[in-house]
Amino acid sequence: MAASMKALIAYDGSACADAALQDLKRAGLPGEVEAMVVSVAESWLSPSSTVFKPFLTAATGTLSAPVEEARNLAVVASQRLRTIFPAWDLRAEELVGSPASAVLIKADEWKPDLIVVGSHGRSTLGSFILGSVSQKVVAEAHCSVRVARGRGIDARAPARILLGFDGSLDARAAVRTIASRAWPEKSAIRVLAILAPAISASPLLPWAPEQIFQREASAREWMQKQVEEAGEELRSSGLSVTSVITAGDPKQALLDEADGRNADCIFIGGRGHNRLVRFMLGSVATAVVARAHCSVEVVRLEKSV
Repeated sequence: MAASMKALIAYDGSACADAALQDLKRAGLPGEVEAMVVSVAESWLSPSSTVFKPFLTAATGTLSAPVEEARNLAVVASQRLRTIFPAWDLRAEELVGSPASAVLIKADEWKPDLIVVGSHGRSTLGSFILGSVSQKVVAEAHCSVRVARGRGIDARAPARILLGFDGSLDARAAVRTIASRAWPEKSAIRVLAILAPAISASPLLPWAPEQIFQREASAREWMQKQVEEAGEELRSSGLSVTSVITAGDPKQALLDEADGRNADCIFIGGRGHNRLVRFMLGSVATAVVARAHCSVEVVRLEKSV
């Protein structure tokens, strides 16, 4: 049977990377996954460069210690995942280069549906899944990205999911992603829809107060319909759904809601933008990734091209 998902999993051997592997138990991923585990031997040189000799032995031309270590780390991580997900089709591969760029290049070549990275980490290979690396991957990947933070929760415990929703195509893709996964019984999702801040009357805006009121009422009515449709799809997958529509700073609202509900994961669209609301722009996704206490999955409609 063909795998229903392709996942590229970055691993650097740190405690954070190990926690990220464990977090995948709580991600609701399908039983049939084609997964590639990659570790990076950090270098700012291309493997084809004539200056790339520190990574080859002079006598045999075989890979040197940093690349061998990266290879070993990837193999160890893939073996660990095989014990967790025995039905997955797993492979391991070492990469060389700037950590974030190496992962992004491999993603463009291999075209996964999902990239998984840890939120922080440091290994003897050098800095790898540091915050700046995960931020770069989130900002530049063409496919969905999960920044995983393991929290030591029983994989069978009900999941607490928070969905940041703006009605955009990627936000709707996030709804489909969540609904397609296998969650523990009694798992619950909170749909948080955040409208753009209220428009204030200004000499620069030729709108009368009643026009402003009508625009905001129209935006809220449109959003309410989108949220109701999302809720129906999520309930059909067996999730318990609650929702709220509010206005304000989306970054802070998502973080506050995640903290208040002790969320296991935040799902957000990666490129939200429509005529009535402006929400999941890249700055929001990267800010939430940087500051959230839990895992964050940034969903994009299309995989790498």
